[in-house]
Amino acid sequence: MSDSTHKEDMKKLQKEQREKVKAKYIDRGILVVNTGDGKGKSTAAFGTAVRAVGHGYKVAVVQFIKGNWSTGEQKIFEHFDEITHIVSGDGFTWDTQDKSKDIESAESGWSKVCDLIEECREESKYHLIVLDELNIALSYGYLDVNKVVEVLKNKPENLNIMVTGRGAPQELIDIADTVTEMKPIKHAFDNGIQAQRGIEF
Repeated sequence: MSDSTHKEDMKKLQKEQREKVKAKYIDRGILVVNTGDGKGKSTAAFGTAVRAVGHGYKVAVVQFIKGNWSTGEQKIFEHFDEITHIVSGDGFTWDTQDKSKDIESAESGWSKVCDLIEECREESKYHLIVLDELNIALSYGYLDVNKVVEVLKNKPENLNIMVTGRGAPQELIDIADTVTEMKPIKHAFDNGIQAQRGIEF
């Protein structure tokens, strides 16, 4: 392809893209769901949180399931006054082996989420709330799907919410604006390689 042909193709593409942007007139917060068995659901959400902070916004991150073990995101969030970080889980369910305690932790975390959402109803305190591994809590039945969906469906108009975790329930997918399914192709762990600090956690 010649330079002149490439330039003409790019001009055409530029025009098409600008027309697409002009056609979008709705300005409101959205509900995003990152699900699937592949790696990157939480990582993408944390990257979005940092992006929002870069624009001067405040963000809340609530982590279900993962517990109080040391993670890279926990350490980096401490450096940002703009990020409110809440850990509500006691760890992976195969570690806790206590369903009633897991349910109690999930319900406590969800109560905090509801408070965060309400804080945005009269003033836009947060631009984005990340609900990390909420899908796991829902799939294990730690929280009532219908109650969660009702709250998220009636979030403040300008608030953005991101939900992560494999096994997103259909009820949540149905009300979401953007849904991404992470599909695994290969994973180092399957070949005997240990989870890497700074990559997996």
